Amino acid sequence: VIPKNLEETYYNRFVAPLIASFDEIEAHGFEIAKHEHDPHPLLTISELPTANEKTVPTLFGQDGEGAESTDDEAGKIVFDLSFRYGKYKFRGDAFGPVSVTVEKKDNDYVFHRIKRNTESEKKSAQTLIKLGLPLRGFRCAVDKAHAFSWLNENRVNLLNLGFEVNQPENRDKKYFVGKAVIELEVKENIDWFDIHARIKFGEYEISFKELRKLILKKKVEFKLPNGEIAIIPDAWLIKYGDLFALSETHGEQEKPMLKKHHINLVSELEEGNLAKVQMSDRLRNLQSFTGIKDYALPAQFKGTLRPYQKAGYNWLRFLNEFHLGGCLADDMGLGKTVQTLALLQSEKEKGNAGTSLLVMPTSLIYNWEMEASKFTPDLKILTYTGTLRNKDVSRFSKYDLVLTSYGITRLDIDVLDKFYFNYIILDESQVIKNPTANIAKAVMQLKSRYKLTLTGTPLENTTLDLWSQMTFINPGLLGGQTFFKKEYQLPIEKKADEAKTKKLNGIIRPFMLRRLKSQVATDLPEKVENIYYTNMSADQEQKYEEVKSFYRHKILELIDKEGIGSSRIQILEGLTKLRQISNHPRMVDSHYTGSSGKLEDVSHMIENALLEGHKLLVFSQFVKHLEIMKEMLKDRKIPFAYLDGSSTDRQEQVEKFNKNPDLKVFLISIKAGGLGLNLTEADYVFILDPWWNPAVEAQAADRAHRIGQKKKVFTYKFITRNTVEEKILTLQKHKLKLSENLIQNEENVVKSLTREDIEMLMS
Repeated sequence: VIPKNLEETYYNRFVAPLIASFDEIEAHGFEIAKHEHDPHPLLTISELPTANEKTVPTLFGQDGEGAESTDDEAGKIVFDLSFRYGKYKFRGDAFGPVSVTVEKKDNDYVFHRIKRNTESEKKSAQTLIKLGLPLRGFRCAVDKAHAFSWLNENRVNLLNLGFEVNQPENRDKKYFVGKAVIELEVKENIDWFDIHARIKFGEYEISFKELRKLILKKKVEFKLPNGEIAIIPDAWLIKYGDLFALSETHGEQEKPMLKKHHINLVSELEEGNLAKVQMSDRLRNLQSFTGIKDYALPAQFKGTLRPYQKAGYNWLRFLNEFHLGGCLADDMGLGKTVQTLALLQSEKEKGNAGTSLLVMPTSLIYNWEMEASKFTPDLKILTYTGTLRNKDVSRFSKYDLVLTSYGITRLDIDVLDKFYFNYIILDESQVIKNPTANIAKAVMQLKSRYKLTLTGTPLENTTLDLWSQMTFINPGLLGGQTFFKKEYQLPIEKKADEAKTKKLNGIIRPFMLRRLKSQVATDLPEKVENIYYTNMSADQEQKYEEVKSFYRHKILELIDKEGIGSSRIQILEGLTKLRQISNHPRMVDSHYTGSSGKLEDVSHMIENALLEGHKLLVFSQFVKHLEIMKEMLKDRKIPFAYLDGSSTDRQEQVEKFNKNPDLKVFLISIKAGGLGLNLTEADYVFILDPWWNPAVEAQAADRAHRIGQKKKVFTYKFITRNTVEEKILTLQKHKLKLSENLIQNEENVVKSLTREDIEMLMS
């Protein structure tokens, strides 16, 4: 006999399992009721308990207004699948084809025997897995935002498939499981896009501004007026993440807007059917560069633009019309300077455009002055440099263009940021690639109507180089630095994420114009010749002046005494020493420890050319100069081939350069490299010092440019300012040109010089 107080335990533990196991049981003293129902799936959601309770912000001005949790809602939601058979409910993981529940009626017991359809139950679980719920058995825990995103996306599916979603009644926290909707319309305005959003959780509407605030604070839950907790769906964070991160507010009403340079984001929203978009066809065409009209060149522009340069000018004018910043990133030597000058001249001819500022490495200032005097002599230009510069920036308004260096900009930012420029243009803009550097911080403070950057190497080391330059021309285009690192830099650099690379390219494409030499080959003449002016360093200039004074006095005295014919040896010696110091004073003084302006500029140009993937020939007449170049290349771990008059492995060096794709620099003495060399792999030629006879220089350049050359060749001739090199250039243009076929050596050159020529060379 079972004692009365153990009766219920006995029936549940021993009798119920027997009734479940056997279909036909004769019952004495209790009743067995048999039930057969179709299973009805129930999906129960509950929060996985956490150690500390958190305050949930409310957006509807009730109790707890403004209260916010200090940590993010990283909790999880538990999904539990159970089944209802009539009025009886069983957990999905309580297996067995039959379940028995015991009911006590007064002193009698009724055993309810429910036959379960386990196949149907398993199918329900499989259906949820197919819909993307990661069930293991009949339950799982999922991150909160993802859980409600899944529920929102599958709400209709679950309903149609007969699932019921519920929550435990006894919990304080009840989640909103109804329909969450976001409807967007983006309309083009003058300088921005207006965002019109309708966001609803059931019957409750919430503003874009409030939702954005929550998302930026990494909050995913908030309280609705009925006390339910709404969760921002994870899918919204993915689909609209960039919109929430990059949009801004304007006006007292804090209306949401996007700057016009976010054209790629707007197009993505439209293509993904995430927003209705109203945008002009001309702006749409910016991405493909197809809708850019042909703009007339300014009347006072002196010169002609090659077809690709004219296309570049049109692009710059188009960006100007839409108040967008740009980065002209053409390959070295394709004429970024002339395209920019044409733009600045067009601004002047519009009238009342104001003053533009051009910031560059110091070594380029003279080159810009020379190019501007040639192509845009109408522009009034102020060169803002030197230790005794007048820092009164109000005088800038009398000029069309102010030229200055990065160094001066960094030093004078406190006065320069007081002036509102028309354009701010950065040449060699990779200088600001490190956003934490003082120079980058300084240029970001400058104020202007338009911004433009020029660089042949927009990306040198890391994608962060791009962030800094793009943020300068179009602030906010790539989000903040932290956003950019997380969203693009880490996925691209650490995980080689192709989708992110493609997306980043899509964002910057409309604002970066880059033509490689190979792409515009048909527009180029066979050979393109450039003169690159360099400045002496202070130590170098001092050395030059000393030697110049000594020889000038000595030679002119000798000519007056003994005539020009008898002074030729001294003339040659003096001119040679001055030419060597123009390159590097170490060529005449092995104890010299100072720097050389030309070496710094040439090494910078070599690095730029290598970053762009070019192969180059570097010619000098002086073996000592090549030795200094060799040292510099070794220090920078740049491999090179080498050839001078004493080399015995001539053919080996040539083959090495032509066949090894990693060997990109060939140092050659002009005398050794004059004849019989076929170096058609090279597409850049650097002539480090001017030769008296232009024909010899041309012959050096022809080593690269000859039959079999598939690439166009760019020649750069490096000239040190205020030295004998500049004077040689003048003589080349006038006197020497007439007799270049006769002048093959320096002795003949000296023979042809008059006393006036020598005075000019040593002035």
